[in-house]
Amino acid sequence: MIIRNLRASFGKLENETLKLHDGLNVIYAPNESGKSTWCAFIRAMLYGVDSSERVRSGYLPDKLRYAPWSGAPMEGSMELRAEHSDITLTRRTRAKGAPMRDFSAVYTGTAIPVEGMDGQNAGELLTGVNRDVFCRSAFIEQGTVAVSGSPELEKRINAIVSTGEEQTSYTEADEQLRDWQRKRRFHRKGALPTLEGQMDDVKQRLVELHRASEDLEQLEDQLAARQQDCARLESAMTESRRQQRRRALDNLNQGRKLLKQSSDAHDEALAALSQRREELTRGVFGGQNPQELEGQIQADLKTMKRLKDEGAAEKPIWPSLLLILVSLACAGLYTVWENLWLLLPSVLSLVAAIVMIIRLSSARRAAEAARSARLQLLKQYHARNEKELLQLWGDYQAQLYAVTQAEQRELDSRELYEQARQDLQELEDEAIDALDFSGGDSEAARLGRELAAARDDVERISSRIASLNGRLSVLGDPLVLASDLEQMELGYADMQTEYEALTLAIETLKEADTELQSRFSPELGRVASEYMAKVTGGRYADVLIDRDFSARARTQGDSVARESEYLSAGTLDLMYLAVRLAVCELAMPAGEPCPLIIDDALVNLDETRLDQAMQLLREIAKNRQVILFTCRKPE
Repeated sequence: MIIRNLRASFGKLENETLKLHDGLNVIYAPNESGKSTWCAFIRAMLYGVDSSERVRSGYLPDKLRYAPWSGAPMEGSMELRAEHSDITLTRRTRAKGAPMRDFSAVYTGTAIPVEGMDGQNAGELLTGVNRDVFCRSAFIEQGTVAVSGSPELEKRINAIVSTGEEQTSYTEADEQLRDWQRKRRFHRKGALPTLEGQMDDVKQRLVELHRASEDLEQLEDQLAARQQDCARLESAMTESRRQQRRRALDNLNQGRKLLKQSSDAHDEALAALSQRREELTRGVFGGQNPQELEGQIQADLKTMKRLKDEGAAEKPIWPSLLLILVSLACAGLYTVWENLWLLLPSVLSLVAAIVMIIRLSSARRAAEAARSARLQLLKQYHARNEKELLQLWGDYQAQLYAVTQAEQRELDSRELYEQARQDLQELEDEAIDALDFSGGDSEAARLGRELAAARDDVERISSRIASLNGRLSVLGDPLVLASDLEQMELGYADMQTEYEALTLAIETLKEADTELQSRFSPELGRVASEYMAKVTGGRYADVLIDRDFSARARTQGDSVARESEYLSAGTLDLMYLAVRLAVCELAMPAGEPCPLIIDDALVNLDETRLDQAMQLLREIAKNRQVILFTCRKPE
């Protein structure tokens, strides 16, 4: 196959064209000018764009990475020659989610479609290999000179060194066998560990069934014993409660009786006190304060005695009459004798008599006032004399004493009533406590607590029995479990045999792969060594390739090959370029070769090595179209 013309609306390429020819095509352009985009476009035209790829860390799928910068649909065409025919491939985008899905392949200059070619198989029909093998052999992207293994490449290698069958791959077969092996056992996972766990579970269930059956039997015996205890305690508690109620009611009735008696006595004392107080109030002195009244009576008695004495101290009138008579006598004698000396005694006697009469009159008025005041004081007490007042005071003191006695009797009866009421309250509290059979220290309460504990035990044992019965039903029938265990053990033995057979198959497959590699690797190493010698001017004579396509190079003078870590960047690129070219030569189909596409794989080479590499590519280009994109202009 030879690519002639390319037209692309792809990434930064806006309807740009690229003409190619037979042999070596060197497309020189600086970085960021679209070289890698042209490489990706060639791959997309052959194998299409995978629309199922998703963005992931560090990777952008082609459908996004090469979306046209202009916003136009992704599309392009490729003119090529294959099987002695000129063919034009066209890919267009109709739906945004399916870039370049619309495909056509016609013979160039006509509208005649190429029979059997479509968008899915075009690349494989034209190159002879699928996309995976093509990208690992004839398509060398920038930075991917080294070959990496894949199941598809292994299938191709197996087809070359064995029967030509490309449907088998050691990696795929090994992975399939190991997958089957892992399904049976992988560390603690797989069917075998699962079955072991299931068998252990069944064994454990059988053990649990046996233990649960024994525990159930013991619990049923305990339940029967505790139920008997409940019946006995309930009977004893009922009798004890009956007696305790009777005692409480008897005490309560007695307390009520005593309260009634003390209440009646207190009522009688209150009535007597009320009567005495009423008698005292109806008396002469009313309800006056006794201490104040006594003081007042004593003071009034003293006053009455003084007034009595003042009323009794009345002077006689005869001295005044005598003086009047003397005055009259002297006056008569004066008339008779007309002696002035007789007139003076008469006048003096008369004046003295008048003075005495005035004084007598004043004394009489004072005595009368004292008698009136005394009578007024006696009138206040409703007494005729002091003796009667004293009698009234004695009667009042007797009544007052009677009131005091009545008050004391009322106080005593009230205290007895309050005590009886308090005693009744205590009896009621005791009765409430006695009727509260859940607490206290009574025999009924103790029996109640023992009965409650026994019932709790019955409930707990019953719950445990129910739980065990539920557990037994969950664990299953022991006969069925034993039968299942036997079947599992048989299945386990068969699966273990399969596991051992798979292990043997993996070892046998590895030996077969080693044999295939021993037939392919030397040939691959030989071709790679020839290419390595050409691009290094014969300095490196051998290239040793491992199964994973990692390589080592040995110079003419070395006895041991050098690992890739010890090679310069340029030498390393040459070594892997030699390996890639060898893989391309051996892995690609014989007959009409497909183009070798290289994107900036020679950037690390010095001028000498670059010239040697270009000479090798020119030699290869004699039999295969070579398309080299580079930022270094060859001489």
